[in-house]
Amino acid sequence: MVILKSLQEIEKIHKAGLIVADVLAGIRERVRPGISTLALDEFAEQFILAAGAKPAFKGYRGYPRTVCTSVNDQVIHGIPSKDIVLKSGDLLSIDVGAVVDGFFGDAAVTVPVGPVTAQAEQLMRVTEEALGRGITEARPGNRLYDISAAIQKHVELHGFSVVREFVGHGIGRNLHEDPQVPNFGERGRGPRIQAGMVLAIEPMVNAGKSRTVVQDDQWTAVTADGSLSAHFEHTVAVLEDGPRILTKR
Repeated sequence: MVILKSLQEIEKIHKAGLIVADVLAGIRERVRPGISTLALDEFAEQFILAAGAKPAFKGYRGYPRTVCTSVNDQVIHGIPSKDIVLKSGDLLSIDVGAVVDGFFGDAAVTVPVGPVTAQAEQLMRVTEEALGRGITEARPGNRLYDISAAIQKHVELHGFSVVREFVGHGIGRNLHEDPQVPNFGERGRGPRIQAGMVLAIEPMVNAGKSRTVVQDDQWTAVTADGSLSAHFEHTVAVLEDGPRILTKR
């Protein structure tokens, strides 16, 4: 069941979303060759707690850390570790969630570690652009899969593929709510988008084929063909006059 939010509830989600935005900005500043993903996780946890919020991911379904750090062919849900040390040329996807007053914010970015290949640069650019195209469709009267179709079209236009096993989602008092928001689909289909919906829109894009495999840790999803992957996400409220990004300063 899709839960429509009041403007007051949207403001509470926005509060959590701004903390998420600040955490991502802080992690971005710290990303460099030689730093471990655990060090980034520890920074994020301290920042979230100091802001008066709680990490949304830590303990969620048994997840052990505060953020997800996915490197190169890791698509999502990579677990931070002192043994994973970033090196020049890596791509790092960072997914962060925070809870404030019982409401969740969720966002992700992919960043380069030092200079990266032209393909990696294009993959990041196209994925972020696809997110923007999806967000533009999040307005009352449209269909849910208008978001999906806009993302898929832009990604495939550039020769990349959208991940199909993982999707975006509604968000509010729970980290994951209805509806699911796929990154592929046919325009004009799906439930009608309504004012009051709050959606975590999150294209996950592979340089190669779309298929993913979950590793033995039961969390980390990687591309089946070993190709690079990128992930961008915003929490977005649907207002009467269109979308409003809640995880952006």
